[in-house]
Amino acid sequence: MIINHASIDAHIVNETSSRKILGMGGTLMMVEVTFAKGGIGEVHSHDAHEQVSYIVKGSFEVQVGEETRILKAGDSFYAGFNVPHGVKALEDSVILDVFTPFRQDFLEASR
Repeated sequence: MIINHASIDAHIVNETSSRKILGMGGTLMMVEVTFAKGGIGEVHSHDAHEQVSYIVKGSFEVQVGEETRILKAGDSFYAGFNVPHGVKALEDSVILDVFTPFRQDFLEASR
């Protein structure tokens, strides 16, 4: 699978965030999520997915389990099965999320 970023339509999640599925295959999925300042990825957990996230641009207040930290471009975090996690964009920001297995709900929402 080869994808040109410009050819991907963004899925509007809400008034402060949108996402693009950048690639998937086998059990992996990579998703770019763009947040406006103040945008929130509510604290949640996955019983069927592992997630690793990389801050591409900007900064976030990130909660993983009981820990909360400020992460900036170049930083990352891992959220395993059933680990509560969430983010708040402290400025206009971009995060790259990688899931295994892939998120069927994201595919359905993008149609």
